[in-house]
Amino acid sequence: MGKDVIIACDFSSKQEVMNFLDKFQGKKPFVKIGMELFYAEGPSIVKEIKARGHKIFLDLKLHDIPNTVKKSMSVLSNLDVDITNLHAGGTKRMMEAALEGLTRPDGTRPLLIAVTQLTSTDQESMENDLLIKEPIDKVVMHYAKNAADAGLDGVVCSPLEAQKVHDTCGKKFLTITPGVRFADGDIGDQKRVMTPAEANRIGSDYIVVGRPITAAADPVAAYERCLAEFVG
Repeated sequence: MGKDVIIACDFSSKQEVMNFLDKFQGKKPFVKIGMELFYAEGPSIVKEIKARGHKIFLDLKLHDIPNTVKKSMSVLSNLDVDITNLHAGGTKRMMEAALEGLTRPDGTRPLLIAVTQLTSTDQESMENDLLIKEPIDKVVMHYAKNAADAGLDGVVCSPLEAQKVHDTCGKKFLTITPGVRFADGDIGDQKRVMTPAEANRIGSDYIVVGRPITAAADPVAAYERCLAEFVG
């Protein structure tokens, strides 16, 4: 898979997401299904959107003891998604167990990526709330290296850190970056953001874009703008 824009379909019902996807006549954008939609509709929504021909990033951010995550990933492997994820903070052992659980008997599996630090987290909140005193970029690189050592395919990180992740873990180690906003848009609750064009220049492999597309007056036009700015 090459560079792409992943639309964060953070809707609370099947009707909402299907009404949204119906706007993209003849187009099959890569979509992210997160906790809100998955918890509302269950695995069936993944299967239905997949049947429509969309690539899917299932964003559930698993974080538990290794055995629980392994068994959960085994279940998720049956949904035929393209990417899924977990929290790198769950330790290297947990990530290794997740990879084992996600791998099907025939050896195939979705891409597995690790969340380093959420893009709503900044240095102050990391130090005060999480008691992590190291610089945030150092923490992200450490988590990324752990994910690479565990055999994962990449990380979710801020676009500000994408190039450093590639420098640390190699060009083939994927960077999937939320926190992307248009230059003339509202950053919402994100703290570490870039525009699609900036994310492209700094080395992001995929960008995840939600409200700048889903809340736009013309979502299709916003998606096409984002795609043009990021992919060219």
